Amino acid sequence: MRRLALGELRHGVTDRAVVLGYRLGWSAVRALPAGAAYRLFDLVAAVAARRGTGGVARLRANYAKVRPELDAAALDALVRAGMRSYMRYYCDAFRLPDLPPETLTRSCRIVGEEECRAVLAGGGAVVVFIAHMGNWDLAGAWSTTELAPVTTVAERLEPEEVFREFLEFRESLGMTILPLTGGPDPFMGLRAAAARGDFIALVGDRDLTNGGLEVDFCGHRARMAKGPAALSLMTAAPLYAAAIRYEDNPAVPGSGKGILIDFSPRILPPDIGSTRDKVLAMTQACADYLGAAVTAHTSEWHMLQRVFLDDLDHTRFAGSDG
Repeated sequence: MRRLALGELRHGVTDRAVVLGYRLGWSAVRALPAGAAYRLFDLVAAVAARRGTGGVARLRANYAKVRPELDAAALDALVRAGMRSYMRYYCDAFRLPDLPPETLTRSCRIVGEEECRAVLAGGGAVVVFIAHMGNWDLAGAWSTTELAPVTTVAERLEPEEVFREFLEFRESLGMTILPLTGGPDPFMGLRAAAARGDFIALVGDRDLTNGGLEVDFCGHRARMAKGPAALSLMTAAPLYAAAIRYEDNPAVPGSGKGILIDFSPRILPPDIGSTRDKVLAMTQACADYLGAAVTAHTSEWHMLQRVFLDDLDHTRFAGSDG
């Protein structure tokens, strides 16, 4: 039998520790009183923000681009708020399987969804371009319950067992999850979802070092996923952007925070131009809508990956699927 190299051994130990940590989260955090659980995650956020390394450093760099008017102290405060929001997302995720349906309904406030709801009620599919904002799992659970079955694509996390844990969690909420890599072509699965009349929610802001379309985003060039616009054009399913953020909601136990899902008007393709031109124009319209939301509510943007073009050639920071 081959002897494991020291690096392989360390990697294996780290993977097991990560898996154990997630499994403890699914069980221990759900067993805690709600208030205690959220206070614990606030503490984790404060410690991570104070250390300021890895993904937190990337978050700070992204925030600095979005909010260039902030001085160092104000930017530090924004990063602390962003990490609190990000850790709230994880605490919510661990506790979401036990959330009573009525609490789930009260946890979400929806704006501008009337046209989207009408399309789904008529048996049609919709494509929704979202960002790493607020709590997209809570939004997906609400949409599955209140609108239509949700289909989405998830980046494959490492280690594999953690990816499987999140996959099973999201499927338990009623969503269909298509792995971005390591399985069948996800675009074929998305076309099938469109034919079924699903609510197709796709995260468009992520590290697209080797692909994506160049758009203007928050005053900088960035790469965003072309899939939502391309799918909309190919299937005739209408395209919307949706900004998701936390807001005060006393009906939610423990955190006192619910989410707001704010839909854009329908994003139409230009009347003329090539397919690529139309996809680019529609993707830019999504970036404009979400960029305005990120600028106004920056701490709700949990972007611990590179997304801006002038960062893509630099050393990789730790990323997150969210």
